[in-house]
Amino acid sequence: MHILLPPSEKKATDGDGPPLDLGSLSFPGLNPARERVLKALIRASGRKNAAKVLALPPGQADEALARNLALREAPTLPAARLYTGVLYDHLNLAELDATAAAEQIIVFSGLWGALRLTDQVPPYRLAMAVSLPPAGRLGTLWRPPMRKALRLDDDLIVDMRSGPYASVWKAPPERAVAVRVFRERVVGGVPKRTVVSHMAKATRGQIAHDLLKAGAAPRTPDALLKAVADLGHTAELNGANLDIVLPD
Repeated sequence: MHILLPPSEKKATDGDGPPLDLGSLSFPGLNPARERVLKALIRASGRKNAAKVLALPPGQADEALARNLALREAPTLPAARLYTGVLYDHLNLAELDATAAAEQIIVFSGLWGALRLTDQVPPYRLAMAVSLPPAGRLGTLWRPPMRKALRLDDDLIVDMRSGPYASVWKAPPERAVAVRVFRERVVGGVPKRTVVSHMAKATRGQIAHDLLKAGAAPRTPDALLKAVADLGHTAELNGANLDIVLPD
């Protein structure tokens, strides 16, 4: 089983590793694209309109740009420590077997393409939805190298990525399941479901944690559904989607 995750906007800043070495990262076929995006990001972060180009909130722009400008010299840290948002809080890697998590989790990134948890990178700020001059829209840039470099084995792929990150690499549909999260409430005696956002991140992180903690190894969507249900979650298979249903 492979679990595909998005990055988090919130990141740790306490790097203590050596400076960035692209040659040390997983999926080396992505390195030419990584270098291209890295150069473009550093250049864009020095522009007068950098905050606008990178879609940075005013209160966070100065710190984010400073990090981007120092990417080649800054201390690095493993991706397992770098990402610290809601999904990763609930993923709670500290409670998981580090080797199993590193083998099964792949984190997608606007700057690095895809990472294993053991990959050492510096803190950065770059969303996949950005159009980065002169490289262009990142989603478009990443698709060709990702198709060539990201060749996973025949295990089931559990896709927990958000839209922009899911668009850059698509798994073979016969062995991929996308995890969606809904809240269900009864209105006038009729169950109604709505898509949730913040709780979706927490729920995906918790399900990934539970699957890895249990040592689950589903090889089919039906087996994944059973594993998730056995772990106490309410779930349904709807086509290529595993729908998690939260009570009101």
